[in-house]
Amino acid sequence: MNTRITTADLPAGLIDAMRHVQKYIDDAGMDRRLLELMRTRVSQINGCAYCLDMHHKEALHEGETVQRLISVPAWREAPYYSPKERAVLAFAERLTFVSEEKHAEDLHEELLEHFSKPEIALLSLAVSQINSWNRLMCSFGTPAGNYKVGQHK
Repeated sequence: MNTRITTADLPAGLIDAMRHVQKYIDDAGMDRRLLELMRTRVSQINGCAYCLDMHHKEALHEGETVQRLISVPAWREAPYYSPKERAVLAFAERLTFVSEEKHAEDLHEELLEHFSKPEIALLSLAVSQINSWNRLMCSFGTPAGNYKVGQHK
């Protein structure tokens, strides 16, 4: 696949704005491994090869296991995800499929067992951000496979 829109084609400030939000999320103190697990799942749903490559590598760097990464699409069936991880994955799916699913109160109640309301707000932003990155990278045709851990920090 060829890149359809290169960095040189982008309007001034677009990537800087996205990276500013990303830095805010990354510096907010949330569990990086959990965020990478969530980002991997959302990128799978959205079919973003570039982001899957990136978040798979970042998750491994953060100590995630290959077994758990491979099983993310079947997280409901796999016994090795914690209740906190399950709540985040369910929430990420709900926000990614926002037009297809109702945003039920029970999901927020489940999240409140593991997170404060400010943390849920931050998690909402993190899910929105990876959805935005997925859509940009898919639109741009950014090729997968060459990402190096920490490349965009």
